Amino acid sequence: MNASQLLKKHKVAEGDHVSVTKSGAVFKGTIIPSSDESVLVLKMDNGYNVGLDAGSIDSVEKLSSGKRVAKAPSNSLQNIPGLPTILILHTGGTIASRVDYRTGAVFASFNPEDLVPLFPGLEAIANFESRLLSKMWSEDMRFPHYSLIAKEIGKEIQKNPSLAGIIIAHGTDTMHYSSAALAFAIQNSPIPIIFVGAQRSSDRGSSDAHTNMLAAANFIVKSDFSGVAICMHETSDDDWCAILPACKTRKMHSSRRDAFQPINDSIIARVHSKTGEIQFVKTDYLRKGKRVPLIRPDFADRVALVKLHTHFSADQLEPYLKYDGLVLEGMALGHAPIAAPNELSKPNLKNREMLEKILQKGCVVAMASQCLFGRVHMHVYDKAVDLANMGVVGCEDMLPETAFVKLAWLLGNFKDKDEVKRLIATNLVGEISAFTPIDSHV
Repeated sequence: MNASQLLKKHKVAEGDHVSVTKSGAVFKGTIIPSSDESVLVLKMDNGYNVGLDAGSIDSVEKLSSGKRVAKAPSNSLQNIPGLPTILILHTGGTIASRVDYRTGAVFASFNPEDLVPLFPGLEAIANFESRLLSKMWSEDMRFPHYSLIAKEIGKEIQKNPSLAGIIIAHGTDTMHYSSAALAFAIQNSPIPIIFVGAQRSSDRGSSDAHTNMLAAANFIVKSDFSGVAICMHETSDDDWCAILPACKTRKMHSSRRDAFQPINDSIIARVHSKTGEIQFVKTDYLRKGKRVPLIRPDFADRVALVKLHTHFSADQLEPYLKYDGLVLEGMALGHAPIAAPNELSKPNLKNREMLEKILQKGCVVAMASQCLFGRVHMHVYDKAVDLANMGVVGCEDMLPETAFVKLAWLLGNFKDKDEVKRLIATNLVGEISAFTPIDSHV
């Protein structure tokens, strides 16, 4: 018996408060939606969720009636003459979600009519259009999603020359991958393309969604910035949001509202959450202007990012003999376990042999540092010199995630692998700094 059959048998439904007996144990709570038909999920009276095998439940008693989670109330919207237009493209994530606190269920709203009640104040900044591209958690993103987003943005810019800017509502877990990918795929954009996420759903008192969304809208309307960037909390309080560089930003905390931080770089600007005041930190950014963006939306499929570590084995590299690109996340200045200074280290020599085979097969191999801060130097210590002589290309101060999507993008758009090797170490869209200050982590 599955969950639906169980509910029908006992004449209960989602939202009802029930008492469930299973193997002598009693569970009291509210029935909430389940992604698995074999499991009945309850929001317990103590606030925790529990999943019960529907086929092994002895009895279900309704204690009180309830109702299923419903959509947030919608407002009819009218375009206000004189206000600019911002397009919101949704890919899913917490930014557009709300929670029903009685059931604990989460659902998302993507229409402009649904967004305004969630983000009061937006209607005074601009007129909004909104479209769903994909409804998904960001960890499920793949390269074809980057291509889809880039192509859609290209169509929108061509279709509506008066568009003020685009907000991409995105889950935070891999937002820094996506922002880097779009910075390569859409170059010389005439308008701002701002990624916005949230660490907590839009209707929670502690949510950062409202602040982030309003800051992004104000930044689009009030600044002369164009190109791709991220807008998230600058600190854990709600005073300022930071406009962060697309290729040099990383999610550095699993739950803090200021999880996104620039690495080997500074923020572009800050936006005050209440006044909309903008304070630019950088001056060397692309300005808005009438121009045609260069859109190259293709990403090669067979590209990987591998983290090197102690006790690394050659068989961990073997699958990449069939790959076109490989980014190694090496130690410190760009080192790898490929030497045998003593008898116990001899397995490292097999790592070297396997890496040489991968390179001989024509795979482009690049080296980033797992230190994150600082940069790769392939000509300081002999280990890195050996790697460089083998053909491994240093990624300067690029983040490993950025190097990964850049290499996939290069291999997807340039057929000459020597050109790819040259470009992976060349700054194209701000992914490589000319100089990395020693105190860049402060």
